[in-house]
Amino acid sequence: MRDAAKPAGSAVGRARALALAALVAIALAVLPACSDDSPSTQAPAAEGQEAVATAPESAADPEEPQAQEADPAPEEPAVQPAPAAIDPSQLPAYDGSPYVTVNGNVPTIGEADLPAASESYAPLDHLGRCGAAIAVVSPSTMPAEGEERGSIGMVKPTGWHTVRYDDLVDGRYLYNRCHLIGWQLTAENANEENLVTGTRYMNTEGMLPFENEVADYVDRTGGRVLYRVEPVFVGDELVCRGVHMEARSLDDAGMGVAFNVFCYNVQPGVGIDYATGESWREESAAPQEPQAERQEERTYVLNTNTRKFHYPECSSVDRMSEKNKQTVTDTRENVIAQGYDPCGNCNP
Repeated sequence: MRDAAKPAGSAVGRARALALAALVAIALAVLPACSDDSPSTQAPAAEGQEAVATAPESAADPEEPQAQEADPAPEEPAVQPAPAAIDPSQLPAYDGSPYVTVNGNVPTIGEADLPAASESYAPLDHLGRCGAAIAVVSPSTMPAEGEERGSIGMVKPTGWHTVRYDDLVDGRYLYNRCHLIGWQLTAENANEENLVTGTRYMNTEGMLPFENEVADYVDRTGGRVLYRVEPVFVGDELVCRGVHMEARSLDDAGMGVAFNVFCYNVQPGVGIDYATGESWREESAAPQEPQAERQEERTYVLNTNTRKFHYPECSSVDRMSEKNKQTVTDTRENVIAQGYDPCGNCNP
């Protein structure tokens, strides 16, 4: 019996040995993975995740684009001239009169055109040329009593040339620095947005009578006049072909002052290149005849406010304030020497 039981015990021992061996093998397999000395299999994965995460952050970093050269800021566009209120090609050619009426001499400006301030001047355009100037002329805008006119010689409007035609031009010099809105109306001196290159003829024969009309009205009534003057250029020419002048008295619906005219920028006997301002004596030009009678004493009416002198029968005298009216008998030359300018209407 003991011999028969022995094989059975051996089988059980072998089974236990095999089970123990299996447990040892499992333990050996598990222990390396738990060892601190073994290389981590997670490190490469972690590094890979960080790289992937870092790349988008770098791409999205708002500071990064500053490393690149920024595009230059676009230049501000040059001021372009606004369309003129009138087309010079539709005007009649100069025929000996310093101005021509427009729209039947009825002004087109009114309350809707009132400037935000008492005066407004368009900025110079890309060629440095003046645009329209508009003002509400009133006693408060006119020169104060005793105020002297300032220097404007430092301003060189587009197309300016200092040139003389002693025998053709009254005053000798072809060009004046013409105020769009006259000094006697707003006391503007060296305002480059208010000065254009204009002939002596346009200044004194064309523009001055209308300036005097406005000044005399305001001085006499204390009223307001909406006054607009615009130089009219053709293409890129530097010298205007003339000026468009409009005025309407505001406090009496235009009953006191109302005009709409174009004054030609010409000088009889002188040709002008309006593109450059160059000029020449025309072949048919005849010298001005000396006017000896102007050396004789005559009676004149002085406007002590506007510094203009008139013949007594001039229509401007009737509109002149009595406090500014002074009658004198003297030669024309002496009156001018006292600082007075001849009226452009009666041309004394």
